[in-house]
Amino acid sequence: MLGVSRDGDVVTIELQREERRNALNSDLVAALREAVLDASQTARVIVLTGRGPIFSAGADLNGVYSDDFLNGLMDMLHTVESIPVPVISAINGGALGAGVQLALASDLRVIAPDAYVAIPAAKLGITVDRWTVRRLVSLIGGGPARTILLGAEPVSAADAYAFGFANKLGTLADAQAWAKSIAQLAPLSLRHMKLVFNDDGTRDPDTVQQRAALEAAWTSADAQEGRLARQEKRPAKFVGR
Repeated sequence: MLGVSRDGDVVTIELQREERRNALNSDLVAALREAVLDASQTARVIVLTGRGPIFSAGADLNGVYSDDFLNGLMDMLHTVESIPVPVISAINGGALGAGVQLALASDLRVIAPDAYVAIPAAKLGITVDRWTVRRLVSLIGGGPARTILLGAEPVSAADAYAFGFANKLGTLADAQAWAKSIAQLAPLSLRHMKLVFNDDGTRDPDTVQQRAALEAAWTSADAQEGRLARQEKRPAKFVGR
């Protein structure tokens, strides 16, 4: 499910659920959280990647509608953003939904030239939390973020780099080489900078209206239709309830 390797002060954690395109389920989310915590005790930099042709296809839709999964996912994402060492996501192939959220929780992103990112929540009748929306806006600005979320459009690696979502275009090897360079920098300096960067208001509580709208989407008939349409491999027919 996970592969962990070390090269000096750099630890690479690889999602290894190729049969599900590295989709995140409750077990993988919990294992990833523990692996990140363990690595942060001794590593100077952590690199996250996915085995096979895709970084992560997002949340495994067999469990995405579970409160336990959603709570576990957010706990894992906040762990990635709060550990005191830099985390680099090396995005190969593509990152969808929760895969993009994992990249957003990371401090730096290296994306392969043929990769892409997408958050197709609106195509599934569901939505994403406030942290995801605000973190995406803080990284790339409101215009591109609206294209990704409201337009549900995929973004190429070149555009992801142009928007500022990706820090570099490159491979896993490039990400690991960058990690080794960063690992030589002063760790206390990096820890402080990470704390300041992530103090961006993304964890502010939802308003009453935002929370109600989020819950309405997740419990809607449209969400059920989106799931069924995906299973049946047909376009969803949303009605707004």
